[in-house]
Amino acid sequence: MRDHYQLLTTICANPRQFAWLLGAGTSAVAGLPTAWDVMWDLKRRYYCREENQDISRQDVQIEAVRARIQSYMSGRGFPREGDPGEYTTYFELIFGKDRERQRQYLKGILSEDKVTLSIGNRVLGALLATGRCRAVFTTNFDTVVERAVAEVSGKSLMAHHLEGATSANAALNNDEFPLYCKVHGDFRYDSIKNLSADLTQQNEDLSKALLNASNRFGLIVAGYSGRDDSVMKLLRSALKTHNPFPHGLFWTGMKGAPVLPSVTQLIQDARNAGVEAAFVEVETFDAFMIRLWRNMPGKEPEIDAKVKVARRAGVSIPVPATGKGAIIRMNALPIVSLPGECQALSFKVQKEWNELREAAHASQGHLILTKADNVLCWGREFVVRSHFQDVESIIPRDIRPLIADMSRHLYLKGFLEEALCRSLVRGKPILVRTTKYGSFLIADAHSRDQGALSKLHETVGKPFGQIAGLTTAIDKDHPQPQRVFWAEAVRVSIEVAAGRSWMLIDPEFWIWPPRAKKDATRFMDDRRAGRYNSLYNSILEAWLDILFDSGDRKPSQSFSAFSDGSSTECPAFEIGMGTAYTRRRA
Repeated sequence: MRDHYQLLTTICANPRQFAWLLGAGTSAVAGLPTAWDVMWDLKRRYYCREENQDISRQDVQIEAVRARIQSYMSGRGFPREGDPGEYTTYFELIFGKDRERQRQYLKGILSEDKVTLSIGNRVLGALLATGRCRAVFTTNFDTVVERAVAEVSGKSLMAHHLEGATSANAALNNDEFPLYCKVHGDFRYDSIKNLSADLTQQNEDLSKALLNASNRFGLIVAGYSGRDDSVMKLLRSALKTHNPFPHGLFWTGMKGAPVLPSVTQLIQDARNAGVEAAFVEVETFDAFMIRLWRNMPGKEPEIDAKVKVARRAGVSIPVPATGKGAIIRMNALPIVSLPGECQALSFKVQKEWNELREAAHASQGHLILTKADNVLCWGREFVVRSHFQDVESIIPRDIRPLIADMSRHLYLKGFLEEALCRSLVRGKPILVRTTKYGSFLIADAHSRDQGALSKLHETVGKPFGQIAGLTTAIDKDHPQPQRVFWAEAVRVSIEVAAGRSWMLIDPEFWIWPPRAKKDATRFMDDRRAGRYNSLYNSILEAWLDILFDSGDRKPSQSFSAFSDGSSTECPAFEIGMGTAYTRRRA
């Protein structure tokens, strides 16, 4: 893995030396459906047709609805969820071999009136329009890239696709840039490559263009999972050419998301061929692209203005009538103070995310780590050195400027949230778990001191247990079924509103093993039933009773993650005791 800040520096130094390969993720941020969305829409259509049901596309976003449809499909022998053959199976189930119906369906769901360009799309359009990017290849059918170029520059962009593939390689040989190539075709034309049989072999001329480009440019991959074996085979074949990816091969992916074995193998094969290659974790496509644009030198003012354009929309919200109205309690507590500094670590060998996670886990909560331009850390120095043998320096780092603009530094938000959770649970029968979705506090079923959970027990009944009759699904990675357990939990997050910081507490459930959560949907829905205003307020009170000293009448309480340590080693928080309220105008 490679730090995305290093990649940004490399691209900005000479953006013209890189071609881009785009997948569905770059169009999803523009509001278009991904292959996952399309597949579930096809499942929905088939289920409704066979069972005479009325389920909307919006309903499919509900996990319980998907579980019902998938159960129906599985019971009739269709592929299990996640099977690589799902997409082809359901396309053929709905459309058979009728290519025109396929084309019309794709035209409908990928039409331009459904596109809302994101900042990442506009940045890419600007790179193409200004000549900073000279070649883009995509597996997408839509017109997002063409529209992005038009909106930021007023220029048109011609796409090479299956209907005119012979011109793509000629354009590359003649330096006719920018080059934009749709390797799976365009839904507006007759030939598209959509199903497994179609994708077995890429069009020969388009393949030559990509291979040609791989000998002239480095390659940045964005928004692409690597599931199409035809494209992966083409990239692997590029490694056998005389000068593969002369400026490197960098595959970007969402932080914490699984990486397909085919991608890992491609990167390893590239390194073996002498290519600088790495998987680079990014927060989102948009976040990566806007950082790239901000650091790009010599930006044209008129293009920059179009990239950063934001339109205001008028709204008309009726003001409540004057008089006494309901007061609504919110699940937010004011944060009086946040930690202002931490430690910055440097190493002899750059650390990857998995190494940091392993060290944090091995420290049993005594190290809190994240990655920025370097590794940021809270924890005693001797603990740091006991888990990292190649530390070169440990210096103080002022993070207050980053906190002031936390929306642009999501890694810092997660860093602070984990530290806050560690601070709140010291000496309490509560576990902390941090995932890519946030930080969670969980009632500890194995704690000897259950007295602190008594108010939660009185409010909701038993706060943890086994889900009767449910075991985990068997797959190649988990050949034995496991029992599934649950516990009451809250997700803790830090948000900024009305010019100040707030700690939000959202009641949740924690499921063990975590992969069984989707199978526990019905259990969680049943347990949530009836948790409306009064009961929700009581649950919130129970958690506040667990986390805070109810006998302390001060307006705020202070917490620290560890029992000792300097301000750079031990993060401290001060939290106001009164939750926020709102009321109608009086």
